[in-house]
Amino acid sequence: MRSSAPLLRVRDLSITHANAAHPSPTAVDFDIHPGEVVLLLGPSGSGKSTLTLALNGLIPHAVPATMTGTVTAGGLDTTDVPTATLSTRVAMVFQDPDAQIVTGTVYDEVAFGPENLLLPLDEVRARTEDALRRVGLWERRDENPDRLSGGGRQRLAIGCALAMGSPLIVLDEPTANLDPQGVDDVYAALADVVAAGDRAILLVEHNLDAAMGFVTRTIVLDRSGHVVFDGEPADVIRAHVDELIAMGVWLPAATIAALRMRDAGTTLDPLPLTPDELGAALAAAQPPPGSSSEKGSDTDPGTPHRVSSRFARSTTEEERSARSTTEEERSARSTTEEQSASHQPIVRARGLTVRRGRTEILHGVDLDIAPGSFTAIVGANGAGKTTLLQSLAGVVPPPKHRVTVCGIDPGAASPRDLASRIGFVFQNPEHQFIAHTVFDELAHGLRLRRTPDAEIAERVESMLSRFGLESKAQVHPFLLSGGEKRRLSVGTALITRPQVLALDEPTFGQDRARATELLTLLHDLRDEGTTILVVTHDLQLVAEHTSHTIVLRDGRVHAAGTTADLFRNERTFTDAGLRLPPLQRVLAASGWAIA
Repeated sequence: MRSSAPLLRVRDLSITHANAAHPSPTAVDFDIHPGEVVLLLGPSGSGKSTLTLALNGLIPHAVPATMTGTVTAGGLDTTDVPTATLSTRVAMVFQDPDAQIVTGTVYDEVAFGPENLLLPLDEVRARTEDALRRVGLWERRDENPDRLSGGGRQRLAIGCALAMGSPLIVLDEPTANLDPQGVDDVYAALADVVAAGDRAILLVEHNLDAAMGFVTRTIVLDRSGHVVFDGEPADVIRAHVDELIAMGVWLPAATIAALRMRDAGTTLDPLPLTPDELGAALAAAQPPPGSSSEKGSDTDPGTPHRVSSRFARSTTEEERSARSTTEEERSARSTTEEQSASHQPIVRARGLTVRRGRTEILHGVDLDIAPGSFTAIVGANGAGKTTLLQSLAGVVPPPKHRVTVCGIDPGAASPRDLASRIGFVFQNPEHQFIAHTVFDELAHGLRLRRTPDAEIAERVESMLSRFGLESKAQVHPFLLSGGEKRRLSVGTALITRPQVLALDEPTFGQDRARATELLTLLHDLRDEGTTILVVTHDLQLVAEHTSHTIVLRDGRVHAAGTTADLFRNERTFTDAGLRLPPLQRVLAASGWAIA
């Protein structure tokens, strides 16, 4: 029996957005007590982000939605108390940090909340400095938040929540835009916050590898928004792994790897949840009898056990069918890549230097991107990844005569000419929405090209179906869930069928099933000849999916080449402030490899 009163109490909570046919979440019940770190899981559209908005009163006070049931935070009914008052009970970090940054300096942003609580000046200063040091931004306290990278702004938003001193902190995808060191820093800061035992955290997160050693409890919503599982993370995942897979939620990479092996005939029991657990299990595991992948076999001595990466991306028969690749197809793709290397690059940069205000972000970048390649741009926060991608796509016009894309200069081309050649997907989907319905958002680019109405209807309906948005056609884009917004933003870039598709953090906000579908789509587009560029912090995604990688360091190209070649040398990444994925290191050390 718990001796302390809950910091949060949710009873029979259902929320229905304007124009939505059904509530999501639905009839939710749970309490959060001091000292708990609660991980909220669920497929895209299950109501995770909507639920977080109700915990500090933004629903129903600020966001239009119908709410039934009760939420009580620190003894206060959220429907009766203003959001400003509730902020002293529940601090919020949004999925999009730009939605909550309001001041002109990093210091003022963190001090803003405590100042509005009318705290003594010395306490405001102490809270602000402590929070900024915890998230690694004290040295940049005098800068404008606009000059921070996306990951930097995410850490700033977390710092603002820490400074409020609220007993409960709610974080929606807090590490999605962070490099590995940033993830470690954030979780270390949050661990310090709950260590005293008088505060708690509710976390919506898909990077479960970092979270597994931190969370104490997992609540899972199903597709209709009902709570289906609630318990200790290890118990929930191990007891219900197949159900979670079917629902499409994210699982730890080590667990996914173990499921691949199970499908290939090697069962690890108990199911590993962390890279260390996987490593220990693999050390004791034997490959299937007679397997051609058996390490040290007579036919191929020393060959590592092969684990098909397809199982990481899909586990249902339908998904396996969509992603299955024969040896002949792989051989054909290898030949295509060799041929592409001999062609003129479809994207070229020479001496590309980009400034933001007085700050130089990119310094004399030279690079070539081959047609038909799937290229990742990686680097630590602030390395210039998004700036480079935006410059190549002409979203931020580069200096003239420095970049060529599909034979035109983005620095001099008209937006219409550029859009017909390269599609761009922003890191924050809201930044590109301009229409009042999902249908019109998808149709906009086609209408600008005077596409016949019948063809517009056909292509929009096809895109809606492809991204699971059929029921959202007449919904305003801003009322979609985070994952649905991301899928819509990708659809708007794809619908004009550009030669090059550039995506900034494409899997951000997606559940595992939707991320799988998106990556399947990107592979299909590449097979059809589209050149794919992605900025991502997910090096596991890079290792498993991309053909080429560009590593940035401090605004310069640190390394570039085929992904397979770059991943053979760990220092290539560590020297740029990155780390190879723990899963890949464990598999390599254990003599297993991803096929």
